[in-house]
Amino acid sequence: MPRSLRELGLQFWRKTVRLAAATEDGGLMAFVCNLCDTPNRVKPELLARETKSCAACGSTVRFRTIAHLLVRELLGEELTLAEAPQRLDIVGIGLSDSQTYAIPLARRFGYTNTFFDAEPRLDITAVPHSLAGRHDFVISSDVFEHVTPPVSRAFHGVRRLLRPDGVFILTVPVSLDPETVEHFPDLHDFRIVDMGRGRQLRNVTRNGQAQTFDHLVFHGGVGATLEMRVFSRAALERELREAGFSRVRFVDEACTRFGIVRPDPFGVPIVARI
Repeated sequence: MPRSLRELGLQFWRKTVRLAAATEDGGLMAFVCNLCDTPNRVKPELLARETKSCAACGSTVRFRTIAHLLVRELLGEELTLAEAPQRLDIVGIGLSDSQTYAIPLARRFGYTNTFFDAEPRLDITAVPHSLAGRHDFVISSDVFEHVTPPVSRAFHGVRRLLRPDGVFILTVPVSLDPETVEHFPDLHDFRIVDMGRGRQLRNVTRNGQAQTFDHLVFHGGVGATLEMRVFSRAALERELREAGFSRVRFVDEACTRFGIVRPDPFGVPIVARI
């Protein structure tokens, strides 16, 4: 990571520690999990994006953030899911969402969690006409970095799913580089081969050129979790606007009531509206 990015990360961490210190009790930070309504007291440094910090459901900061932003956007209030009224008339879709928040969301909203390779299936790059314009919200958490290029098809797919007043809740790892880094820009006919000491991607481009890629990055496994790109914040906002989202907001504020802090500037969630 370039020195400037490390310094920015340190700046965010110091800000988070100061914020946590204002609410800590006996060295522990108190919060209620907005997914399962469980009170928690944890060390502030455990409130990291991908660290399980709820003693009951194991939710992370990222998972609680998704539910928090969705409820606030849909209902206009800061509520746990247990406090939120049941609104099955508010219809939404998740893209391979974690069951940690998918199950409680389905109890409150007309929500369906979909998958690329399992039922109920949805290819976000090829949204069927039957689903177009029928949804109040779409959630995609750490999925778009795995979509095969061109990723613009996925952003247009989300826009196609939403009603005119719909909201898109998005998280992806990002950099502060000027442009997104595409690892395999000419991906076409490809397969992943196990070489014993590592995996290799072999691709044949549309014009018949053979390509081989080593040092692949997988997130939490193999196969569909292959990292296809690292988004830049600037390019990510541009993708959303080009897909038809006129209001794009990177959400960097904390919500200490739900144990949501912002120590990581490279995974800031996004709220986008048409």
